[in-house]
Amino acid sequence: MTALSLGLALGLASTAPAAVAQNAQQTKMATCNKQASDGNMKGDQRKAFMKSCLSSKPSVAPKPTQQDKMKSCNADAKGKTGDARKAFMKDCLSAH
Repeated sequence: MTALSLGLALGLASTAPAAVAQNAQQTKMATCNKQASDGNMKGDQRKAFMKSCLSSKPSVAPKPTQQDKMKSCNADAKGKTGDARKAFMKDCLSAH
């Protein structure tokens, strides 16, 4: 009985990530389909649009690199010295 319960639990756990990915794909499909319908696209035009829409990645701004953070914080810290600069840099780098 315990082996059966364990097997069911593992089976359900392994399908959870797939369900989330499928949900995201379904949402993307629905969004692209609605946009194509709103644009009154038909035939090859619709096919090309759907291919482009479904293959596109969401535009997410890249995170600033540590080097970018340092440049920005150093520019803002001009005029500060000693412990004041050290404290400012610590706060600035952790905020970015």
